[in-house]
Amino acid sequence: MMNSPRFLLAIGFLLLLVGWVIPLLIIMRMIPSTFVFGFLSWSASVAGLFLGFIGGAMLVKMNKED
Repeated sequence: MMNSPRFLLAIGFLLLLVGWVIPLLIIMRMIPSTFVFGFLSWSASVAGLFLGFIGGAMLVKMNKED
């Protein structure tokens, strides 16, 4: 299951969503603007993008082999 491209794409999407929601909540002043939240947002965005690219590449490779 962990090697499934769809799983990696889903996790990547969720991380990108978290990386977008945290700054939105900071702008709306629902959570404080701290280094931890900023770093968490950035880390989630980078990790989500990375996992999305890997999942997409795996999906293309699997479809190309069939």
